Amino acid sequence: MKIKEKLSQNRRDFTAILICEHCGNEEKLESGYDDGYYHNNVIPAMKCEKCGKTAGDNYNPMGTVYPDGFQV
Repeated sequence: MKIKEKLSQNRRDFTAILICEHCGNEEKLESGYDDGYYHNNVIPAMKCEKCGKTAGDNYNPMGTVYPDGFQV
């Protein structure tokens, strides 16, 4: 899965639409956290509800709004 579009963001918490790179299925992410760990490890490990696959080797994470360690 990868982020297709961020719907809202408050500080580091965000909601988004995720899309599967394999089958095109879209899912709503109700609670995400905008830091490097979440973008690099959590999102690519999410399984698609339709096909059950995770992000491929060519996954390119979206950048964070605030740098890691920056207190918001």
